[in-house]
Amino acid sequence: MEGHGDMGLIGEFDHSLMGRMRDDEYESRSGSDNFEGLSGDDQDGGGGGDDQSKRRKKYHRHTPHQIQELEALFKECPHPDEKQRMELSKRLGLENKQIKFWFQNRRTQMKTQLERHENIILRQENEKLRAENSMIKEAMANPMCNQCGGPAIPGQISFEDHHLRIENARLKDELNRICVLANKFLGRPLSSLASPTAIMGLNSGLELAIGRSEIGGSSTLGSSLPMGLDLGEGILGTPSAMPRIRSPMGMMGGEIQVDRSMLIDLALSAMEELMKMAQADSPLWIKCLGGEREILDHEEYERIISPCIGPKHAGFVTEATRETGIVIINSLALMETLMDANRWAEMFPSLIARAATVDVISNGMDGSRNGALQVMHAEVQLLSPLVPVRQLRFLRFCKQHTEGVWALVDVSVEIGHSSINGHPYVSCRRLPSGCVVQDMPNGYSKVTWVEHTQYDESAIHQLYRPIVNSGFGFGAHRWIATLQRQCECLAILMSSSIPSEDHTALSQAGRRSLLKLAQRMTNNFCCGVCLSSARKWDGLHIGTLGDDVKVMTRKNMDDPGEPPGIVLSAATSVWIPVSRESLFNFLRDEHLRSEWDILSNGGPMQEMVHIAKGQGSGNCVSLLRASAVNPNESNMVILQETWTDPSCSVVVYAPVDVQSLNVVMSGGDSAYVALLPSGFAILPDGHHASFGSGLLKGGNSPDGGGDRQGCLLTVGFQILVNSLPTAKLTVESVETVSNLIACTIQKIKSALPVA
Repeated sequence: MEGHGDMGLIGEFDHSLMGRMRDDEYESRSGSDNFEGLSGDDQDGGGGGDDQSKRRKKYHRHTPHQIQELEALFKECPHPDEKQRMELSKRLGLENKQIKFWFQNRRTQMKTQLERHENIILRQENEKLRAENSMIKEAMANPMCNQCGGPAIPGQISFEDHHLRIENARLKDELNRICVLANKFLGRPLSSLASPTAIMGLNSGLELAIGRSEIGGSSTLGSSLPMGLDLGEGILGTPSAMPRIRSPMGMMGGEIQVDRSMLIDLALSAMEELMKMAQADSPLWIKCLGGEREILDHEEYERIISPCIGPKHAGFVTEATRETGIVIINSLALMETLMDANRWAEMFPSLIARAATVDVISNGMDGSRNGALQVMHAEVQLLSPLVPVRQLRFLRFCKQHTEGVWALVDVSVEIGHSSINGHPYVSCRRLPSGCVVQDMPNGYSKVTWVEHTQYDESAIHQLYRPIVNSGFGFGAHRWIATLQRQCECLAILMSSSIPSEDHTALSQAGRRSLLKLAQRMTNNFCCGVCLSSARKWDGLHIGTLGDDVKVMTRKNMDDPGEPPGIVLSAATSVWIPVSRESLFNFLRDEHLRSEWDILSNGGPMQEMVHIAKGQGSGNCVSLLRASAVNPNESNMVILQETWTDPSCSVVVYAPVDVQSLNVVMSGGDSAYVALLPSGFAILPDGHHASFGSGLLKGGNSPDGGGDRQGCLLTVGFQILVNSLPTAKLTVESVETVSNLIACTIQKIKSALPVA
């Protein structure tokens, strides 16, 4: 340990070391053993020979619990003060000197491993330079003419070589400028990326797990998942290919050089703003109504924050929310999911209708997402046809601030094309928004989410303006609730133990295939309700139906997931004077289904299969069969998925023929099962929101009278009106589905008691 001494906190180091450090941390004598009761002076000198020898042989080996506590404090504070050491000493039963020596040895161990790794990189670079030097010397010893192939005469420089030297000098100056910018952007000098393996972003060997804790080499919850939380062949689909990698050197292209520099500066400013807004004691937020919610102090925001994008557009309103929650996922896995467009959409299926990566400016460094920067396009939706889909084009920047603490920020960019598929970007602007993720024990993480948006309120129906303005529609509250529900679902599905309410004898392959089918059913329902561009729907304008009912049609000719022919989708939203929980429990109750569903044949339904997707009984995928006189004569079964969280509740169902279902339940491919989903989405009405400017005066119902509790119900149906794709849509078909929606809503209102 001589020659090293104490060292400060290593803010950034190669994360590929962490895997090896975790493997040997219990075996390292420098981190786990200490001489008992000896100070630094007692170890280095003083005392008699025999007496000192006896004292040196007396040592104390720390227990795994003590090491775990010491390591936890070391990650937060490598240099604990006297007060911290005394508290740790009392808690672990160790002397103050033992704790002091342990931290000295631990810092030395980290420094030694870091120096060893840097030496390896330097040796590789040295060998590379030696090989290049040898080649240059050999070429200089025997110069050859490029045109005739004969010996070259020293001293002659062609006109082309002269221009190449001038260009080389210009590129060197440009490289110096990029290095300075990259140093600020990545948090370390660009020289650390000199190794080709570092630039290409090789796998760092870090294990990403969801709900996983390593204690004594065993896993306590679930099992390790691949990056992005993909479940192999099934539940979340196949992970997409990694986008093409652009090294920082790629930013020197002449036509994009200015734009790339502007985007990097924008990303850095947005990250700085996000960190200020995510601080727990930030003066930007004000507690309101019991301290449950926070509202943004706009005066303080304008005083502290320098805007990184243009001023607010005329007629736009501002929506700002912040929420913190504990999630069963670690920070590395969450960053991998959020930086991949497909996995991001799969993690938030009810929020993200469509997502794509437009351009990758930086793919991160050292095999991680630290410093990753990309331009993305997304369609963010609220489950109602009365709220337009938000078309967003934004920068997404990911950065690791300290060990176990990551931040991801989005900010709108209004550069390049002004629209995609006819939807203007300027209808919604995303100010610096995102999340800060801090690792916690046992594979959990603490996520602080910030949503800050400006949007055109005139495009939103009056019925939904309160929920959108209050933040319950698109705010941080909904993102956190969805993330918690999805991660809990993945942890349960990957767990070896089956929940007690899961009464099904399906094989693992059958469960996976059935869950994939249910996922596709729910996604198609959301696309048919929200009018997104994820599927090719053609809108119909029928004056007799009014503006509240949205009708679309599409011709299916080659999609095996839908029956061939003309498919009609119709959806509307209404206010129901009952609580969201009561309405959700009523709609998912198979015994009460005959009161509103024409597919029940006038009787109750029987649940044949139940696959739990959450702790509560409301989050599940099930198979229902009508209780007919002779059930064997029925060739149709209803596939249903239900889920609920603090932000939204959904009931989606579709009839499926028994033969196709048997193939799925035996583990077959569910992509060839044709289905047309229908269902309900239930949202809070926004009048009980305790934050934002959407708190209305004069009652809780839409007409402003009384204090009745209510919710917003969206009803959506998809039906096959003609099995021939070349047929024409008739007015009678549109009226049929419109009457079906009206009749269903009326039956629900009649069956429910008024709150």
